[in-house]
Amino acid sequence: MIETVHVGLGARAYDVAIGPGLLEQAGARIAPLLRRPRVAVVSDETVARLHFETLRKGLERQGISCVCLSLPPGESTKSWPYLERVVEWLLEEKIERGDMVVALGGGVIGDLVGFAAAILRRGVRFVQVPTSLLAQVDSSVGGKTGINAPQGKNLIGAFHQPSLVLADTRVLATLDERDYLAGYGEVVKYGLLGDQAFFQWLEENGSRAAEGDMAARIHLVKRSVEMKAEIVVRDETEQGDRALLNLGHTFCHALEAATRYDGARLLHGEGVAIGCALAFALSARLGLCSQEEPSRVRAHLRDMNMKVDLSDIEGELPDSDALLRLMGQDKKVVDGQLRFVLARGIGEAFVTSDVPISVVREVLDAAR
Repeated sequence: MIETVHVGLGARAYDVAIGPGLLEQAGARIAPLLRRPRVAVVSDETVARLHFETLRKGLERQGISCVCLSLPPGESTKSWPYLERVVEWLLEEKIERGDMVVALGGGVIGDLVGFAAAILRRGVRFVQVPTSLLAQVDSSVGGKTGINAPQGKNLIGAFHQPSLVLADTRVLATLDERDYLAGYGEVVKYGLLGDQAFFQWLEENGSRAAEGDMAARIHLVKRSVEMKAEIVVRDETEQGDRALLNLGHTFCHALEAATRYDGARLLHGEGVAIGCALAFALSARLGLCSQEEPSRVRAHLRDMNMKVDLSDIEGELPDSDALLRLMGQDKKVVDGQLRFVLARGIGEAFVTSDVPISVVREVLDAAR
């Protein structure tokens, strides 16, 4: 069964299709968007080996031809050299402004290819075909594209909405446990920021989804996408409400920079999970919510066998002051003030700059 979530952005509106078998249906779903029956696909080597042939046959059934560029997997691919490579390859393939680029992969490929599409010929259309849980529930929806800089994550980029998102839940079966659970960090975030009932559903059904139950997987992807779509429609370019989606991310991005974006040590979704636990710990320390709330968050993450504390990250981390300096490079800094997403309880997140740095330091020290 295919579910559809509509992202209602007027002239830039698009659908997110969610369910099994969408790679096989890709041609039928992409064909109405094309001016000529040809697309350029960018993937990573791991994903291309697993899924490109299925996508190619799905396109071929509708008479759509495709060319494919495969890049090395990993966060280091979200960089200037690979952006240049993608753009130059698309130009060599004579991709025109009316053509379509397809991003087949996880969050790294979606962000990189979306940014390449945004700047190629001042903007070409693209389709997101997310193959990781993290990409299906978060990064493929909302139009945030970009690459990392030495100074921090996602500091170079553009808002460029896709024309379509095809979230094939069948491909989640090819993820190993660690990659699946990293994506689950973003799923938990949605319950924590705005839907206590969804968080409770996750407490009761998260393990069932992790074990492969398709109905549970479709539900958690759909509910996450619905919540993101609602926020993106209210605040497309993150002037207000959209900042709520950064729950856990101020901590997460500092930890990713501290580990030099080394996925062997820390995946993005793992950093989000740790960041959410820290955000709730900070909220409780500031008296915004009861101590039971961070305990409940930590208990669910532990039940799901996820990283929760700084001590769960392999290798040595910089001290708390160094992590605070890395937080200062975050995109969410306004007038030199760090902005945090905190919570008055599960499902009740809000954005604030009124956070004493000394208290943040205490929370970081305690998490070691």
